[in-house]
Amino acid sequence: MKTVTLDICSLSDAMTDLVQAWKTGKSQRSARISFATPELLWQVLTAKRWELLKALCSAGPVSIREAARRAGRDVKAVHGDVTALLEAGILNRTPEGKIEFILQAA
Repeated sequence: MKTVTLDICSLSDAMTDLVQAWKTGKSQRSARISFATPELLWQVLTAKRWELLKALCSAGPVSIREAARRAGRDVKAVHGDVTALLEAGILNRTPEGKIEFILQAA
């Protein structure tokens, strides 16, 4: 199982990590998703979106309809959550139009 770390990180700290990774040629931390403030983290990762992400873990690329089925939710509501998670960079869209919850290694 892969681990994703959620954290609160200022822009300057994130830039320092990026420069360090560039200089050394490798990431200093495991896969992570950083938010500027705790309020932003909870605005993006609502309880329903968290449940959706858990349903998508290890699922591979799926359609929004399949994501809704896995989460046991309405397709329209899941579509809104998927859009928000795509905009936040937490989900990826494949060239085929499916969605997936994976992070690329730095």
